[in-house]
Amino acid sequence: MADARPFLSVIIPAYNEAQRLPRTVPDVVRYLSAQHYSYEVIIVDDGSTDATADAARKLEEDCPSLRLLQVTHRGKAYAVRKGVLAATGERVLFTDADLSAPIGQADRLMRCLDEDYDIAIGSREAPGARRYREPIHRHVMGRVFNLAVRTITGVPYDDTQCGFKIFSGDAARDIFRHLRLYGEDAPAVTGPMVTGLDVEVLQIARRRGYRVAEIPVQWHYSPSTNVRPALDTYRMLKDVLRTRYYDLRGCYD
Repeated sequence: MADARPFLSVIIPAYNEAQRLPRTVPDVVRYLSAQHYSYEVIIVDDGSTDATADAARKLEEDCPSLRLLQVTHRGKAYAVRKGVLAATGERVLFTDADLSAPIGQADRLMRCLDEDYDIAIGSREAPGARRYREPIHRHVMGRVFNLAVRTITGVPYDDTQCGFKIFSGDAARDIFRHLRLYGEDAPAVTGPMVTGLDVEVLQIARRRGYRVAEIPVQWHYSPSTNVRPALDTYRMLKDVLRTRYYDLRGCYD
């Protein structure tokens, strides 16, 4: 049936990705089309100022299972949240538009859900993971941030920030409805906005008793104008502190 619930929903947030989407989204569609399950791909245009929406519409013409969701520019966290809550799949995966973690690795995360985990997160630090072309200063910044996350929140994972995570549909919808940092009242912003979304997601998962597997992935560094290290680090640390505050208040129970 045309309106049957898809097995997998793939969420791709996009801010000013008009040049990248025509290169990466066909890879996602080819991979999914070769699988035995049904799927949908949701590109969430985060209020882009370039031709991201036009690029997504052209991709829609070639893939009936792809749809575009346009939202006011409020940052990646808000865009991912809107995409997840719009998804109808039995399982929900979100991935970055640059496919730094190649989509073919999704099957490794999927197997964890087959083994009764609720969530599987891609990790660039778990044993067996590989990073390619990442500048040393970015790696050091990431490890310092992870130490801060573990110290402040108690979230136990070696890599919270890899943009490659899969959830059971029920867990995804429950967790993302409980997000406090970038919900419906999130303000409009200007320019790129990287946040502590992943930390809040994993803190909520922990508090609500979901089983999480951390899976090593191959990750390819992709330079991006959407990342501003100093500002993003400040904003993310602020989000970590706010997440801990909400946790202590029992907002995630």
